[in-house]
Amino acid sequence: MTPAYLTAPGYLLGEIEQDHHEIPGFAARAREYGMQPDARLWGWGKVHRTEKPLEELVIETGKTVIAAGGRDTGTGKPVVGPADVDFLVLCSTQFPGDAHTHGRFMETVMSGLGLDCGFLGLTLNRCTNLVTGLGVAEAFVRAGTYRTVLVITADRCATESARMENFALFSDGAAGCLVTAQPGDYEILGSAGAQDNRALDWHNDISADLSRQVNDSLLTRHGLTPGDLAGVLHTNLYLPIVVMKERLAGFTLGQLDTANTARTGHCFAADPLINLADRRTEPGGYYLLAASVPGSRAAMLLHQPTTATS
Repeated sequence: MTPAYLTAPGYLLGEIEQDHHEIPGFAARAREYGMQPDARLWGWGKVHRTEKPLEELVIETGKTVIAAGGRDTGTGKPVVGPADVDFLVLCSTQFPGDAHTHGRFMETVMSGLGLDCGFLGLTLNRCTNLVTGLGVAEAFVRAGTYRTVLVITADRCATESARMENFALFSDGAAGCLVTAQPGDYEILGSAGAQDNRALDWHNDISADLSRQVNDSLLTRHGLTPGDLAGVLHTNLYLPIVVMKERLAGFTLGQLDTANTARTGHCFAADPLINLADRRTEPGGYYLLAASVPGSRAAMLLHQPTTATS
């Protein structure tokens, strides 16, 4: 089976940065949720808003990822260009319009990226969309169906009143990377997911049991335990929630990556890749991209080679 690698993680945040207290209705929402007004407790900080359409976020992010796809050490020429991308996996919790407008939307995206390949849209997995999409791309590469897959997720709040929820402050943004058969930044060791159909409703809690199921499925096959991971790159939910759920899943506080909770907010499905792109990873280290929503958990296990491969 063909090996698979994740390379060139990159992201784009909304161009308008504002403090959490500048969110319309913020104080009233906090009172409604019974939340103590303590920014350090929750990880309240900055949020990022965009006035750009979703397709522009996708195009800008994709261009950044492709440009960072690596250069030949001898010639300095790009190893990956638009012509080398065989397939696009595009994720969003809500694509604009409907079937009547989606064709034009994708025409804009593909033309803007300079791509001439097939594509797949992924949306129903909510904030696990990206990690799930990465797993799809991995499967394509391992099967030999495609050699280089561009994976992008992009989202923006439909209304400013939806920017604050009882589990996170939402930011607009996008993130992407390449999943390829060519050795790159991280070797993909595998992907796994678990779900409870009875708990998929929005109002249910995130399940640590599902996270433990994914750990058992994904880590055990490689002879690893949760303690062997150098880092867990999870979604940027409020600190008490994410710390409690990930620690119940078997991880330690030192393995969690909470630095971006206040800096970037919760960028829908993009958080794990944003956190990976910002982290100073260690050669030989194992890292877990992970995302949870009520009723579902998705994860991808990465290993950073001990020597440079790109």
